[in-house]
Amino acid sequence: MFYEPIEANKVHCFLCPHHCRIDDGKKGLCMVRENRGGVLYTLTYGKTVATGVDPVEKKPLYHFMEGSLVYSFATVGCNLRCGWCQNYRIAQAPRLGHPVRSETIPPEAHVRRAKERCCDAIAYTYSEPTIFFEYALDTMKASQEESLKNVWVSNGYITGTALKELLPYMDAANIDYKGPDDKMYMHYCGGRGTAVLETLKRLKEGGVHLEITTLVIPGINDADHQLRAIVDSIVKTVGTEVPWHISRFFPAWKMSHLSPTPLERLEKAKSLAEAAGMTTIHLGNV
Repeated sequence: MFYEPIEANKVHCFLCPHHCRIDDGKKGLCMVRENRGGVLYTLTYGKTVATGVDPVEKKPLYHFMEGSLVYSFATVGCNLRCGWCQNYRIAQAPRLGHPVRSETIPPEAHVRRAKERCCDAIAYTYSEPTIFFEYALDTMKASQEESLKNVWVSNGYITGTALKELLPYMDAANIDYKGPDDKMYMHYCGGRGTAVLETLKRLKEGGVHLEITTLVIPGINDADHQLRAIVDSIVKTVGTEVPWHISRFFPAWKMSHLSPTPLERLEKAKSLAEAAGMTTIHLGNV
């Protein structure tokens, strides 16, 4: 879905804001969508790399179906490359050229597994669900038919065109938002924070239960002016009532040389949010 031919078997993918122009025989930046003779194929459909049963609060969603269990699954891949990724072994596996084993599980089987495990919802999580869009969408449709809720846990890097297709089936979302600084986003993640803000706006307008998570990383987005900019951009985009999770960084992947975020920085972010009128603030990983 979400591509068009442009020239000489080249295609334009508009699933996410990268808008990749992909030559014949090549893949997009996510490394899981491939042009074969002018037709764009998803390489992840049905190929599950991880499943689990989690409390909904682990997503984290603290104000949606509190106390319930959520069936979670993922394929490999991501359309960003954040250097601090906790799940890089699966999220970045295609980009790193690592072989990853997967289990073939059709959408209906995920729904059956969720019900067998007494879950109330299915979460599309662990890696980035945007890059397994078709697989997620078919599962969301099957889930809704069985009266299960659908939870989207994402970096928010998706076009409005693609998101519009999801909205009728999406009940809740937690979006990872690192701040409005496009230069910082591009350097560390390979994307644009302003594009994520557009996703937040569309989710709020679409009536999806929305919560936002910001990982506060020492020396990258934890200065006072950066925290203030994050708060201001959230309030301006979705108002003061959307729950905000301020999450503590721990060393991982390319950022293993850094120290964990000082608690003082999280408290500073919280105080700035309170001063801006935000009503629901949670500190995470503390």
